[in-house]
Amino acid sequence: MPDDTQSNRMIHIRSLSANDQSRIREIVTAAGNFSDQEIATAMELVDEALQKGEESGYIIVVAETPEHAGEIDGYACYGPTPLTEGVYDLYWIAVDPKAQGRGIGRILVEYVEKDTRSRGGRLLLIETSSRDEYQPTIGFYQRTNYELAARIKNFYGIGDDKLIFSKELA
Repeated sequence: MPDDTQSNRMIHIRSLSANDQSRIREIVTAAGNFSDQEIATAMELVDEALQKGEESGYIIVVAETPEHAGEIDGYACYGPTPLTEGVYDLYWIAVDPKAQGRGIGRILVEYVEKDTRSRGGRLLLIETSSRDEYQPTIGFYQRTNYELAARIKNFYGIGDDKLIFSKELA
């Protein structure tokens, strides 16, 4: 098993480029728990961020590892929550299933938190589904010190609650 400290130093976070678009689609699709509509929505945000930059309201960063020769292994999409002061949403975070377990998701979250703080953000929110296939995702948020702030029963469908996780950044 690789040394986490060593492998973490080799993960590089950078801004989105047009060349990342198809790879992000592959990652979101390979995750296996997103519907076609959700994948289309993720890609709409990527398109908008590429066209308008941060004026779109979306900031997208990608994670690269040297062993994949510049091919990204994960990404995060976040931005300020409209009509709030210092509140940000983490809209999407996904890591290629083949690259999971190497700290890429944690490094992406840490990057998003640090960048959000540097922009004056004080609170980061993450929404997800309560469906069984999201249990690993829920566990990940809990391990990265996010608290379940709200649960809206049957939000996405009967038996599919909306979970809202939060973390104070200040």
